[in-house]
Amino acid sequence: ALTVAVFPLIWVGGLVTTYDAGMAVPDWPGTYGWNMFAYPASTWLYGPFDLLVEHSHRLLGTVAGFLSIGLVIAAFRSDQRRWFRMWSIFVLIFVIGQGLLGGARVLLDARTVAMIHGCTGPLFFAIATATAVMSSRWWIERSTAKPTEPSNRQDAPDTKVRQNATGAFTAWLAVILLVLSYGQLILGAQLRHVTGAVPHKLFKGFVHMHLGSAGLVLVASLVLVSIALVSSQIPAKVSRVIYVTCGLILVQLALGIGTWIVNYALPWSELNEFLASYTIAAKGYWESMIVTAHVATGSLIISVSTVATLRAGRSRASLDVLAAN
Repeated sequence: ALTVAVFPLIWVGGLVTTYDAGMAVPDWPGTYGWNMFAYPASTWLYGPFDLLVEHSHRLLGTVAGFLSIGLVIAAFRSDQRRWFRMWSIFVLIFVIGQGLLGGARVLLDARTVAMIHGCTGPLFFAIATATAVMSSRWWIERSTAKPTEPSNRQDAPDTKVRQNATGAFTAWLAVILLVLSYGQLILGAQLRHVTGAVPHKLFKGFVHMHLGSAGLVLVASLVLVSIALVSSQIPAKVSRVIYVTCGLILVQLALGIGTWIVNYALPWSELNEFLASYTIAAKGYWESMIVTAHVATGSLIISVSTVATLRAGRSRASLDVLAAN
């Protein structure tokens, strides 16, 4: 529930930046002097759109906070793993810190704090996703999995070596994909919060790094997909997530092209009848939705990559235990 709740929170947070609505409510933690929860719904539901976006973002943030509290209670009541209980406390501390960052952004009216807040949001999404994976039945029962005997006993040692090598490579490549995806998001945040004071060469450098890292993310995902398609050593629980991750990356590339078009157009627009007649509308509805979808999908890629990383690592650890036994 916490993981699912974070995604709309990130989407609306992306709209806050897209519409430059971070200061639509100038005070915090209240809303124009009201208690956040007592603020009249008719005022923000039917008021200015930037107020709707900013206040909705705050309310969704409190939902994530309450769910994090519930997670701690559930962990201490139902989970016997001491480390997982400590992890649930860490999740709660993180979401509190994220809320304080959002408040500091308003009170200080600082774009730098807004950029940090925007980068730590997807990080919390990954942490919430990791929590869901580590509390799943598959994760817990994986340690009790029984080894599968090869049909030919002479091939047993070679089979185990291949399984360990493939599992280790897949696990490390999933980690690399996760790190690259998050680095790509940080570079994107630089572009999202750019101002007219940024020199042209610096902006151009950020664009080139963003495009270059996107290429690295695509290559890493294609290599992972190739391994999953060719190797029979990859568990279905891992391979399915790898396929989903690669699919999301392809969607993200298309959204990235769309984001560039609705922000800066294309230099060869005269060659296309639609683009030749297209006028960029600042904060237009579809323009804003495409840009925000690009931001949200980037966070979703990090979330799914987290699942792939943890499942691949857990599968490899299980193979190591079975080999030792």
